[in-house]
Amino acid sequence: MVIDTNSQKHNILKGYNMLLYFAGSMIMHKPSEECVVDFWKNGILKKLPVSSSNPKFIKAASQLRDSCIDKTICVKILREDYVRLFARKELTLAPAYESLYRINGQLNSSHPSASVTEFYNSYGWESKFKGKIKDDHLGIELFFLTILIEKYMVLDDDACRGEMRKEIRRFIDHHILSWIPEWNKKVQDHSNTLCFKGIGTLILACSEDIFSLFDQDLSTVFSIDNLKN
Repeated sequence: MVIDTNSQKHNILKGYNMLLYFAGSMIMHKPSEECVVDFWKNGILKKLPVSSSNPKFIKAASQLRDSCIDKTICVKILREDYVRLFARKELTLAPAYESLYRINGQLNSSHPSASVTEFYNSYGWESKFKGKIKDDHLGIELFFLTILIEKYMVLDDDACRGEMRKEIRRFIDHHILSWIPEWNKKVQDHSNTLCFKGIGTLILACSEDIFSLFDQDLSTVFSIDNLKN
């Protein structure tokens, strides 16, 4: 059977985008009962849409599969953990804002100081949460990354695709991998639930995977093994 390579590549990227949407929404908003039903009770997280040999991805998949066992109390525990980690006005245990890690000197010093808003502006993009959630919130950054990936998928010119690959890697390098490892460490240290431990690990793993995938012509690195049946 002949595999449609472009369709295969797009399906893998769509799978990663779905995971980024899920993880970003869990970081931006207090978990709802509907969320638990959709992602945990209905078993969506039992089988992720893509697979990866990245040890962090394998760990994230295991954490998420083993999380939220008791669905009757899961929403309550998730909400409590969300507030402790991300939403308290004081003593937030794992704040999800890039600027806080830059201010505290936890960002890789080799990265430029240009704000993520400047990156958004270069694409004429403005968050719909402007004025409510700061531009450097992890959820906003992940959503923008999915937009870049979607832009890549509709390009049909090799030169344009090459430039977009570079842009995607530049964004991940400067505004995600520069601080997410430190953020995820805080999540692993302070989260009371495997749910958020898994989400933190998943964000880091997906970011690393996408960064690697866009390192070269995707036709040479994608394999059907990356796509779940």
